[in-house]
Amino acid sequence: MSTEISKKNIILVHGAFADRSGWKAVYKLLKAQGYPVTIVQLPLTGLQDDVKALSLALDRSAASSVLVAHSWGGTVITEAGVHPKVDALVYLAAFQPDTNENTYQWFSSVEPAAENGILPPDDKGYVYYDKTKFHAGFCADLDVEEADFLADAQQPLAGAAFEAIITEAAWRTKPAFAVVAKNDNSLSPIIQRKMYERSNTSFVEVESSHAVYISHPEDVVNRIITAAEGINN
Repeated sequence: MSTEISKKNIILVHGAFADRSGWKAVYKLLKAQGYPVTIVQLPLTGLQDDVKALSLALDRSAASSVLVAHSWGGTVITEAGVHPKVDALVYLAAFQPDTNENTYQWFSSVEPAAENGILPPDDKGYVYYDKTKFHAGFCADLDVEEADFLADAQQPLAGAAFEAIITEAAWRTKPAFAVVAKNDNSLSPIIQRKMYERSNTSFVEVESSHAVYISHPEDVVNRIITAAEGINN
């Protein structure tokens, strides 16, 4: 009988103002290491809609999984991560609210950076990122051409999602790991540290913009593998 331990399925969850295409570099590195990978596309129409999209991916997974999330995706995995197929959570410059908390109370707990481009909800209730601030605010360590593409490809988030309450925080019962983006102008690194220290999440810090999963894929993959291998033993 083989004693080889099968590798955890890695499920990648994007955040607001983005889509799943930004995971390409992380995906390629994980696949090269032999990990099965699923990349979820969130509708960004509300917390429960996003949780449903992630839960569908979990239901179809043949193996236990590590959830990896960026930004708003952290709130989504916090709510969806109680699923029985989830073994660990990885937060990448991501929100990590507790039970009975919402995303906005954390976002508003520190004065936003001048470069932050998150706009108020429009007349349809959707939140966009100011294109004129996208490079400096979201992805300052990417080149201008890529930043312009990301700004034009951005996906808005329903504003009400920021105020949706977490019903049960998965990080209270599942191992959690994180990356703090030290140069983040969208989600203050002060907030990131406060959340991860409050939850006793094991975190590392990277000299990165908010778009850490795009600009520092090697660091991100190292953290994911640390989480996956830590729960394999």
